[in-house]
Amino acid sequence: MKRFYIFYAALLMSAVSVCAQEDTPQGSWTTSSTPALKFSESMFNNWSSTGTSQLDLNVVFFGNYKYTHTRYVWDNVVDLGFGQAWQDLDNSALGGRFESRRKSLDKIDLTSAISWKAYKDWGASFTANLKTQFAPGYEYSGAGDNDGKMVSAFFAPAYLTTALSFEYKKPDWSVSLSFLTGKTTFVFNNDLIDSGYAYGVIQEKGFDPTDPDRKHTHAYFALGSYVKAQYLKKDILPSLDLYARLELFYDYKKPKLMAWGEIKDYADGSIATMSDCEYKLGSDETWQKLAGYNWIQRRVFETDMDLEVKLDYRFSSHIAANLALNLKWDTDFSGMGRWGHLQVYQMAGLQVFFSWKTPGDKK
Repeated sequence: MKRFYIFYAALLMSAVSVCAQEDTPQGSWTTSSTPALKFSESMFNNWSSTGTSQLDLNVVFFGNYKYTHTRYVWDNVVDLGFGQAWQDLDNSALGGRFESRRKSLDKIDLTSAISWKAYKDWGASFTANLKTQFAPGYEYSGAGDNDGKMVSAFFAPAYLTTALSFEYKKPDWSVSLSFLTGKTTFVFNNDLIDSGYAYGVIQEKGFDPTDPDRKHTHAYFALGSYVKAQYLKKDILPSLDLYARLELFYDYKKPKLMAWGEIKDYADGSIATMSDCEYKLGSDETWQKLAGYNWIQRRVFETDMDLEVKLDYRFSSHIAANLALNLKWDTDFSGMGRWGHLQVYQMAGLQVFFSWKTPGDKK
């Protein structure tokens, strides 16, 4: 953890020193806050083709708070969402109750970035991003509200990513590249660690979840390379907006943690057990399959990926239809089913939203 504190202190000091180099005129704030309510409902009663009555309610908030200075731009983004789905499994809602209540959305995504323009469309930036969730998540096995195994919770996991990057920015899109990126994974839930959901937070050698005197490790700091590409286009068609984001992170220590040579020896029977490999097999995965990967396949396999695409169609200034798709690849998550390391979230619906903006020249 000492390297974690030294790394983040150095990044913070460098960002502050650049902002304070000269006494230049004061900048201006431009802010935008957009809360929205997404609602869907279906009811079946004595319906021949059958179905499940359901009520789905999501609350989301997106805020963008930008400070524009003559020498730099400080951009802050707040992206929050939480939703619940109530299901009437026996379709008795007209005179009964909903038997099942489960999460349909849970997201905390906070970003703060300071960028400086260097030459034409090229610049440099310092970015800090925090991702986690509000409530516990479960691998459901029955009809109850929380009838299943807990697999995640608030700050379990949480990901703090900080990067000093080169940046190429156009009006509608940007790409940033960093070879000096710190990514810290936090898991502040001992029950999750004991059940095997440590999300890459490495425990001490010989860690035994049944030992009453066991000591848990709650954070793992990784130093690596980071690529982020964003595209935001208003009115790609009349009233239709498109947003796309791709993030890639490669941990420089990943090949050592994977111990590919040991995996190969274990797969062909040269050794009986593995001591250096920190990897946990995903669903429908075998050591023999991993042992057959070439150099390129190994590097791609080790890279974390986060892809998000959103489409919004505005019917009016307060009503819109939206479609969202989020794909994640993370070898530190072994999966709950046949998908393994690939995580998929897709949503479509209608929303009522409001937006408050401040003038761009307020001082």
